[in-house]
Amino acid sequence: MNRVLSLEQLRGGRCVPMKNRLPMSSAHIDEQIHVLPIWARHDNALVRDYEFRDYPQTIAFVNAVAGVANQEDHHPELLVNYGKVRVSYTTHAIGGISINDFICAAKIDALYES
Repeated sequence: MNRVLSLEQLRGGRCVPMKNRLPMSSAHIDEQIHVLPIWARHDNALVRDYEFRDYPQTIAFVNAVAGVANQEDHHPELLVNYGKVRVSYTTHAIGGISINDFICAAKIDALYES
């Protein structure tokens, strides 16, 4: 299935097991990423930087991301600095980007916006 999901569909979606599935095609990733225009594709991952005014706010965001990761059973790579967090999503089970990465990216954007 190569349909593009809306922002609402991504935020309301749930991650599913990806074992024995293929990564999204490059063309499908390029189409889907338009729904999350601040995210970028780097190699086999979706990546976005978030900025904060201080370290406590940064860590609060990291903890909120951890909550989403545990709820969805899909965990990002995080690089934490003072006032900045880089979130990188890939689906290791398939060696590439899956719809799960987009679902979690959309949910984390919602956290940041609130």
